[in-house]
Amino acid sequence: MSDLVDLPVTFRPGRTRVILHALGAVCFVVITVIALVLDTMSPGERASFVFTAALFWGVLGLLARPKVVADDNGVTVVNVARSRRLAWAEIVQVNLRPGDPWVFLNLTDGTSLAAMGIQPGIAKQSAIRDAKALRALTEARTTLQG
Repeated sequence: MSDLVDLPVTFRPGRTRVILHALGAVCFVVITVIALVLDTMSPGERASFVFTAALFWGVLGLLARPKVVADDNGVTVVNVARSRRLAWAEIVQVNLRPGDPWVFLNLTDGTSLAAMGIQPGIAKQSAIRDAKALRALTEARTTLQG
């Protein structure tokens, strides 16, 4: 049980989030500056450039949203568009197999839930460590409740 971490704990792809938000900010600034510098554009065209830049940053913000929050009562999985709260007893297994884009949680109802907050893309070792910690927490909490 050396992988147990203190609760509450939040797992999220930190480097990915930083890159996505930085990219969104840079693109917003560059597109806005271009819209303001070009003399041939009407105010409506400038506004549409700024709106498009903000929309692009918003989409990148959605992609940076995933996280997995574990507390005493269970796990909240926040993915790009949806969020789901699970009791510890609902989680049968925590999987991160080679080649998986993120952790998958096998649930008692026979389904599998993607937990995009733990993804090995840029920080593979961090994702493996987080997956092991979530697995250890799940096993410890299931044993305590069962």
